[in-house]
Order: sequence, then C-alpha cells, then structure tokens
Amino acid sequence: MAVKLRLTRMGRRNRPFFRINAVEARTPRDGKVLEKLGHYDPIEKDPAKQIVLKRERIEFWLNQGAIPTDTVSQILLRHGIKHKYAEQKAARRTRAKATARAKGKPLAQAGKPAAQIAKAEAASAKTDEEKAKAVEEKPKDEGRETSDERRATSHEN
Repeated sequence: MAVKLRLTRMGRRNRPFFRINAVEARTPRDGKVLEKLGHYDPIEKDPAKQIVLKRERIEFWLNQGAIPTDTVSQILLRHGIKHKYAEQKAARRTRAKATARAKGKPLAQAGKPAAQIAKAEAASAKTDEEKAKAVEEKPKDEGRETSDERRATSHEN
C-alpha cells in the first residue's frame, strides 16, 4: 500500500482551509483518510496558527515510506522537517539547470528537465526541415496552373 501525505480541502467558497493527511495513494482528494497530521489555513494572519503539524506522526509516516506531495513537501521544509524526497527533487533540479547552462539555454528554460529540452529542440528542428521542404517544392509547381486559376480563366471566357 503506497501512502501519500497530501492536502484535503475544507472550508467554504473563497475561504479555503486544508488538512494535512496520510492517505492511500489511489484514493480521491477528499476520500478515506488514514490519519490526520495537521492543518494549513492560508488566510490566517498569525504564522504560528497558519500551519499546525503533528511532527512525530509526520516523521513516522515519512520513515514508513510515505511520499509527500510538492505542496506538503514545501510546508514540511518550512517547518524544519527534512525528508529524502525534497533532497532528490533538489538534486534533479540542479542537474537539469547544469545541463541547460552547458547547452547555452536561457535561465527561463533552465528549470525544465533535460528530456523536455531535448524534445523541444527536436520539434523545432523538425519544423525547420518541413519549412525547407516547402520552399523547395514551391518552384516545381510554378509552371502548373492550380484548379482555382483554371476555374477563374474558364469563367472569364
């Protein structure tokens, strides 16, 4: 059973409130909860009341192999709970930035993984080849009349 640490939305419209829960990975967002681990109130002004966590239970679930979502991971890091998934993500990000800089890409693209950058380059090369073929084929058709041109000349007579 794969367990995730993720948010469940509570509250009313325009007044969000989130619970941090340990949930089986395949359940829906507001589905069955294994354990409530805290809550997050983004509108609360007081930072001490904004995020409340059960630190021991969160560390227990992380040690059992629970994977936090990106948002929960950021919340945990902000409160000093370090975990291997955040370290792995940071390592992937720095590796992607290094490969992008080595290829001379701008920093806006440096955050993308190297596979996405290679895919985008291949797509742009493909469109360049298609444009070149279109330019080469155009002179061959200059001597022929198109069907539209034939219709226009036949109606004039």
